[in-house]
Amino acid sequence: MASANKQNTATAARRAKLEEARRQERARERRSRIVTITVGVLVVAGLVAGGGYLMSAADEQDKAEAAAKSSPVDGEKSWDKLTQNHVEKKVDYPMNPPVGGDHNPVWMNCDGDVYTGAIPKENAVHSLEHGAVWVTYTGEATPADVKKFTERVSATPYSLMSPVEDQAAPLMLSAWGKQLTVKSATDARVAQFFSKYVQGPQTPEPGAACTGGIDK
Repeated sequence: MASANKQNTATAARRAKLEEARRQERARERRSRIVTITVGVLVVAGLVAGGGYLMSAADEQDKAEAAAKSSPVDGEKSWDKLTQNHVEKKVDYPMNPPVGGDHNPVWMNCDGDVYTGAIPKENAVHSLEHGAVWVTYTGEATPADVKKFTERVSATPYSLMSPVEDQAAPLMLSAWGKQLTVKSATDARVAQFFSKYVQGPQTPEPGAACTGGIDK
């Protein structure tokens, strides 16, 4: 019973951390929108009645973001009917990095974990089953992009990052059944992918642990 209570407390703490990260991300984006709109108001109409317009425009942007969450991320690839069997062997996945399928019984820790070396794909897929987003990169990725993704992943529960040298592009993002290739860590679709798929509706086992697995 004590063990179960401890696990429930840890799960609640992870969820609270995730919600706080999402709240801060929304607050930053909202402040940025208001500043941008303010500049437009000053140029076009001065300060007269600007305050009400700013809030209205920001609310409209919030509605647009909500709609974007319910739509596919532009350019993403999707797979369905993915198997979920636990296996103790290497798996020949049809996509690279894999976004689902049979996987190792133990997950990679994905509580904002950044791995500097290659990790077993079978364990990473188990993390995706728990609702994690997996950022992968090759040696062709710029140091600036690797640094920016490292900062994002480190601050995001239910995410992990590692190099995958044999993938088709320098920067890729994967979730269960979903994958996106980007050219830069500053691509606006990165934030959309994280917002949509970290513990998103595609998650086969929402709320399952991202700690207590393996970390190398």
